[in-house]
Amino acid sequence: MITMLHSGWAYITVLILIIAVGNAIIGVTSNKEFQEKDLRIPLFALIIAHIQLLIGLVAYFTSAQFALLKEHGMGEAMKDPEIRLVVMEHPLMMILAVVLITVGFSKHKNKSSDKAKFKTIALYYGVALLFILSRIPWDKWFN
Repeated sequence: MITMLHSGWAYITVLILIIAVGNAIIGVTSNKEFQEKDLRIPLFALIIAHIQLLIGLVAYFTSAQFALLKEHGMGEAMKDPEIRLVVMEHPLMMILAVVLITVGFSKHKNKSSDKAKFKTIALYYGVALLFILSRIPWDKWFN
């Protein structure tokens, strides 16, 4: 059940991050004013990403792969690419992505110009989105 929730929420997370990055890029390229909606979109993405991280942590610690990791150790898990993705690469990259989103949201508030705010969100959220897209288990996503 938790794994299904984590997988379903991932679609929402990726979608809102794409919207946030797209909105920020449009803001930078069109020199538009940073308005209330331009604050709410990255804030919503921040909240959604944190919820996804919490669901993911519960899914991680209750997974069969984590039980296997505890039983056989990290060395054995690292030999199998599928298990390595689930127990090491995916969680690490997702945590880094959420850290980038959090830092980007915090930093954009300190910027004085509208363009700098958009640029900060585009950079941090964009890199976070790339991290997320790089470690999604795509074979499981489309099944």
